[in-house]
Amino acid sequence: MGKDTGFLELDRRDRDYIDPSERVQNYKEFVVQPEEAELKSQASRCMDCGIPYCHNGCPVNNIIPDWNHLVYEGDWKNALEVLHSTNNFPEFTGRVCPAPCEASCTLNIIDQPVTIKSIECAIVDRGWEEGWIKPQIAEKQTGKAVAVIGSGAAGLACAQQLARTGHAVTVFEKSDRIGGLLRYGIPDFKMEKHLINRRGVQMEAEGVTFKTSAEVGVEVSFKALQENFDAVVLSGGAEEPRLLDIPGAELPGVRAAMEFLTQQNKRNAGDDEVRAAPRGTLTATDKHVIVIGGGDTGSDCVGTSNRQGAKSVTQLEIMPQPPEKEDKALTWPDWPMKMRTSSSHEEGAARDWSVLAKRVIEQDGDVAGLECVRVEWKDRQMVEVEGTEFTLPADLILLAMGFTGPRRRGLLDRAGVELDGRGNVAADTSDYTTSEKNVFACGDMRRGQSLIVWAIREGRQCARAVDEALMGVSDLPR
Repeated sequence: MGKDTGFLELDRRDRDYIDPSERVQNYKEFVVQPEEAELKSQASRCMDCGIPYCHNGCPVNNIIPDWNHLVYEGDWKNALEVLHSTNNFPEFTGRVCPAPCEASCTLNIIDQPVTIKSIECAIVDRGWEEGWIKPQIAEKQTGKAVAVIGSGAAGLACAQQLARTGHAVTVFEKSDRIGGLLRYGIPDFKMEKHLINRRGVQMEAEGVTFKTSAEVGVEVSFKALQENFDAVVLSGGAEEPRLLDIPGAELPGVRAAMEFLTQQNKRNAGDDEVRAAPRGTLTATDKHVIVIGGGDTGSDCVGTSNRQGAKSVTQLEIMPQPPEKEDKALTWPDWPMKMRTSSSHEEGAARDWSVLAKRVIEQDGDVAGLECVRVEWKDRQMVEVEGTEFTLPADLILLAMGFTGPRRRGLLDRAGVELDGRGNVAADTSDYTTSEKNVFACGDMRRGQSLIVWAIREGRQCARAVDEALMGVSDLPR
C-alpha cells in the first residue's frame, strides 16, 4: 500500500488551520486542505502492514489502505468509489469524526499515524468538485414503503440505502430542516450546512421524500405510519440532556448545551431571533461563561462562546486531567485516553479538571457565579477534597455533560417499543428489530450517545435488515 518506504521517508503533516484571531470572527470552516502533491505524499505513508487494524478501528469499516494507495497513484475517482462503498457521507465524517482509525493505524505504534481523516475528506471534496457524485437511482421499484423517523446520520444513511435498492422511503424530521444534530448540534465552523443540503438534493433525486416540521408522536401519528408503511425505522438521536442537580440549577442562566448551539446554528441559517430562540435569545456576548463537561460538545460551546464575544470562557471536567501522551504499548489499537486540545481550546479558554459543581450563586434572579470543590477518585469513588472550595464568576452556565438517552415523550411513548436498561430502544445489531412488528431501530436511539461513524454504520446495517425482512434477501452491504 502506498510507497514501500513512504513511512520511513516522510513525517506526518496534517491539515492547517486559519489563525485563531481570524477564524473567531465568523462561523465558516477554517481548515486549509493540503495541495494534491502533499496529500499523495501523506497517502504514501500507508504501510503494507499485513493486518490493517484501521479497518477495525473504523466503525464503518472503511477500506482505508486501498483508497490511500489510489490517492498515492493519483486515481482519485476510484478512490472515491472505494470510499463510498462503506460510507454514505465521508464529507461529514472527514470533518467531525474523531478518527479512531488513526489511533488504530499500525504506524501509530512507533510513529505518528497516517492522516486518514484528511485524505478521506479530500477524496470526497474532490468528487463533488469534479461532478463525480451523482444520484444512484434504483433500476426498479419494489413496491414496498418505509418510514424513517429522524434525519440524522443514521436516518439519512438508512434512507439512502433503502431508496437505492428500490423501496419508497419517507423521512420524517421534527425540525424545520433535515440533518438532526448534524445540522443543529455541530457548529458551522466545524461543518457548514450546505454539505447536508447537497446530500439532501441527491437523496431526493434517488427517490427519498423528506417531511420536515413533522414530529412523529405529536404532529404525525405513529399508528398511522404503522398502518401505511411496510416498515418503520426509529433513527432519532439520544437527545435527553444530563442535567445539573444542584441548588440554583433552575436559574435562567443555566442552560443545556444543545439549546445554545442550536440557536446559533439557526441564526447562521438566517432564522430571526424569535424563531431561533423560543425560550428567549441565548448568547455569550460580554458574559463570563462556564462550560461543564470536557467532551466535544463542551468544546463546541467554547468555540461558539468565543465567536459570540464572551468576556471569559472556563471549561470544567469532573474527571482527572488525562496524560499528555498515551501508553501505546498498553492502549494500541484501542482509542486512548490522553490530553486532547481542540481547535476551540486553541482559540482561548481556561480548562480545569477534577472539579465538582456544588451550587449556582444567584443575584437579581439569575446566575452570578458557581461554587465548586476539587475531587479525588479513590477506588472508582469520587471524594471531595476538604478545604479546596472555590468560586468562579459566571453569567451563563452551559451543561455539556452528555445525554441520558432518547426522549420518551411523544414518539417513544406512542410507539410502545420496549426499552433496554439504559432507556434506549431495545434492538440488537443482527436484525435491528424492536418489540413491535416491522418496527426497527438504529443509531443513537438504539445504542445511546455515540459517534457519527457508529450512526452511519448502524443506519446501513439497519437498511439491510429492513430489506431482508421485506424481500426475503438483500444485496445491501452490512
